[in-house]
Amino acid sequence: MKKQLDESGGSAAVARGTGGTPPSGTLVDGPAGLTSAQVAERVAARRVNDVPTRSSRSIGEIVRSNLFTRINAIIGVLFVIIMIVGPVQDGLFGGVILANTLIGIIQEVRAKRTLDQLAIVGESRPRVWRDGRRVTLRASEIVMDDVIELGQGDKIVVDGTVTTAENLEVDESLLTGEADPVVKRPGDAVMSGSFVVAGSGAFTATRVGREAYASQLAEEARRFSLVNSELRNGIDRILKFVTYAIIPAGISLIITQFMVNDDDLPEAIRRMVGGLVPMVPEGLVLLTSLAFAVGVVRLGKKQCLVQELPAIEGLARVDTVCLDKTGTLTEASMDIDEILPLLPTVPAAEVLGALGAADERPNSSLQAIIEAYPAPEGWQRTATAPFSSARRWSGAAFTEPSGAESTWLLGAPDTMLPAGHSVLTAADSYGARGLRVLLLARSSRPLEELLDDPVTVPDAVTPAALVVIKQRIRQEAPATLRYFADQGVSAKVISGDNAVSVGAVASSLSLPGADSPVDARFLPEHPEELADAVEQNAIFGRVGPQQKRDMVGALQSRGHTVAMTGDGVNDVLALKDADIGVGMGSGSPATRAVAQIVLLNNNFAALPSVVAEGRRVIGNIERVANLFLTKTVYSVLMAIVIVIAQVPYPFLPRHITLVGSLTIGVPAFFLALAPNSERARSNFVGRVLRFAIPAGALAATATSVAYLFARSVYDDNLDAETSAATLALFLTALWALAIIARPYTWWRILLVLTMAVSFAVVLVVPYLQEFFQLKLVGVAAPWTAVACAAVAGLVLEFVWARMRRRSADD
Repeated sequence: MKKQLDESGGSAAVARGTGGTPPSGTLVDGPAGLTSAQVAERVAARRVNDVPTRSSRSIGEIVRSNLFTRINAIIGVLFVIIMIVGPVQDGLFGGVILANTLIGIIQEVRAKRTLDQLAIVGESRPRVWRDGRRVTLRASEIVMDDVIELGQGDKIVVDGTVTTAENLEVDESLLTGEADPVVKRPGDAVMSGSFVVAGSGAFTATRVGREAYASQLAEEARRFSLVNSELRNGIDRILKFVTYAIIPAGISLIITQFMVNDDDLPEAIRRMVGGLVPMVPEGLVLLTSLAFAVGVVRLGKKQCLVQELPAIEGLARVDTVCLDKTGTLTEASMDIDEILPLLPTVPAAEVLGALGAADERPNSSLQAIIEAYPAPEGWQRTATAPFSSARRWSGAAFTEPSGAESTWLLGAPDTMLPAGHSVLTAADSYGARGLRVLLLARSSRPLEELLDDPVTVPDAVTPAALVVIKQRIRQEAPATLRYFADQGVSAKVISGDNAVSVGAVASSLSLPGADSPVDARFLPEHPEELADAVEQNAIFGRVGPQQKRDMVGALQSRGHTVAMTGDGVNDVLALKDADIGVGMGSGSPATRAVAQIVLLNNNFAALPSVVAEGRRVIGNIERVANLFLTKTVYSVLMAIVIVIAQVPYPFLPRHITLVGSLTIGVPAFFLALAPNSERARSNFVGRVLRFAIPAGALAATATSVAYLFARSVYDDNLDAETSAATLALFLTALWALAIIARPYTWWRILLVLTMAVSFAVVLVVPYLQEFFQLKLVGVAAPWTAVACAAVAGLVLEFVWARMRRRSADD
């Protein structure tokens, strides 16, 4: 490997003498790049990277997806039929559907705006050469032939050809599946969607916009999707069951109503529609989308960017969270604690200052060194080896002010020195106090030889000094970890740092297993043995990027739902493979690109909020699904009873709209958005059906008995018979609502009482009696309806109690 001098190396080193990077627009030595006129020409020719990665659907897509649905189509046809035969009050269900759809559109547009605003904050901003200046642009502003800089952690946003490379290594695993980084040299191609894991360089854009490789792969993909959500998949399964039940029941009901109402066709149509409308769980999908959309807005206010909506739900199901130490448990910024000289003749401060100035992309440790030791005068860099997570060291070769040539390395002591070396004892003593320790060493061999054969490093170095760095524990970390522990979520710290140091930090946070940290270099490679080791231990140090990925996979192989947090390029592979990837806003662009959730303000304490939102969504949608499916079940069973009995259907559409609105529609809207901290559980469909089927069967039984009894009491008074049946159905459905609303709070009690009072008002106000065609006649049939509902409610309480005991046993 040949030594390569960065084109902007000299001036950049001087500009960064105080540890900074030249700001955007600063004139420094480097490639000229395109001129403003050339950029304007390419923009006019539409040779621009005009395919922004959207974090949400367009407004048109939102309107279409909420308005043009299968359920709305069914309801719409029935609404048109009712509008033809009248009266208008039997078409109230159409207005309810329209109002719900508008609410869904408005809430999702709000979520879209929140997502789009946050996505702009968290997007990658490449550094591009224009008019001889280095400027920072949005990815969508890049044009063909732009010269784009690359550094560790950068995401490559367009396809291109490498023009300069200094130990440049690119990870293309997200595109090709190849885990090993690819060394790139001038003339090599780079693809959009890959990212830099080591080194630096520049490339010229050759394909932008829809022609770029990553854009072609993602042409059909959209981030804003509920497709892979366990909750949404469960609802889809439920809707399939409903469809199978509705078709035969609906056909039979249509035939029966035309037969029993042959002398009154409009009445037959109204009764038929009254039987079909409640079979459709019209608000279930809408409220699911609404709950997710509101969750996005709530989290957005906390600077939490949800790049994939199922992540809200997914984190609520997580039982294991893997935490990267640096940048997650500790702050990304660090401070130099002390320098321990090992070779008194070595000017450690000057060497450290020169190493800091030589690195265009300092990591957090080197940044602390830069802040403490400015670049010395007279040190000329001749070659560099940027930091690599796999090697765990960086280095540079210099011509010193005296004219002597020297090569220096800075990195992890236990990877640069042989086991048992006396310096490691001193390093471990600092690590045991939670301090990060780096070794400054002189190399007797050239950098290119060490890069070609890193295993020989221990034989080539002479320890010169130990650099002790203080790590600042995040203030919010202890409370956040306690929250996870209280919720039964196990935390595992997976770090590239020394295992002793990681254990000390974990111990200060009172994490279980902190007293026995594991050095990941000695973990078994066999998948089963690795899974055993990862399950049995909690604190791991010296974990390489591929090992992090393997450890996540090992946990998943044992049935765990795994979340991974991280901010560095070494976390990307694990973040990608984890069930939920959580990146930090200050992390590398590659990390933010693959994470499903990005904490834009780097606030680790936001994770409990995400968990809480997920639990709110899952728990509340399960509640409202119970209500909607109960309605579907009792409607189908009522249709079967009516077909067998060959009698008119007991309800008009207005009655179903009234009962459905008061026992399902209005309460479900409030319950879907209410706080809910219940832990997420699997088997969503099974639990919903275990309640909905008996609840619906009891409601149908109580209503049928009350209706058939009323037919024996009244002499062909269908309005009185309908009123008794409606009373029985409402009271049974209200009892089911009262069960689903538990545990009670003041507003839940008020909600149930308000629904009860609203129905009572309809029964006593003359205008409403006439409007809804409801009037209780006599006492026998109404009290029988009440008795039927009471018996059904008590049986439902027994069913609910058994369900709760079964859930507790699970």
